[in-house]
Amino acid sequence: MSLALLDWRRRVGHLYAEVRAEPDVVAAHDHWRRTRDDLLRTHPESPVPQAQRARYPGAPVTAYDPRLRFDAPLDTGVPPKRMHARTGTDGIVSFDRIGCVHLPGGDLDVWWLGCYGGGIFIPVKDGSAGSATYGGGRYLIDTVKGADLGGDEGRLILDFNFAYNPSCAYDPGWACPLAPAGNTLATPLLAGELMPAPGAASRDR
Repeated sequence: MSLALLDWRRRVGHLYAEVRAEPDVVAAHDHWRRTRDDLLRTHPESPVPQAQRARYPGAPVTAYDPRLRFDAPLDTGVPPKRMHARTGTDGIVSFDRIGCVHLPGGDLDVWWLGCYGGGIFIPVKDGSAGSATYGGGRYLIDTVKGADLGGDEGRLILDFNFAYNPSCAYDPGWACPLAPAGNTLATPLLAGELMPAPGAASRDR
């Protein structure tokens, strides 16, 4: 079990390293989509229920839209805030707000995971949540688990084309940290992974 999870995280980290190294972002996005589908369909640590994996059709993903990629500075001039989230494997974990990013559709809080090595976490819940996308929102960045699109010092790449479903979108047996109020946008953002296909019942990786 632990070695399978280690392999999952290695593969995810390797995938995002390949994405960052690919100068053609459309090709990087296609590679990301195909590799994630393969992991979800075949890996023993996939959040897709085991009985459904062999026939899992892949996550619906929109065509790449370059208008939804942002190289944003991290604004650290925000009051401190702490968020506690229940997870399926680590109990209650704490996140501290370390700043926010200002985007054309609104601001998103940037969180720092305060345990097992730390990492930046940016979930998002947009106006499509509950209809075209998962109702609890999706993840843009989760660096402790390898999901990191890069950025120069003091800046973050936020690309909504790479927004992906949390594990609880596939199996309600998982408990996932979801987007709080400061990570909610009113505008629908039809980019990245959409609502999981029926039959892939929609744990935190």
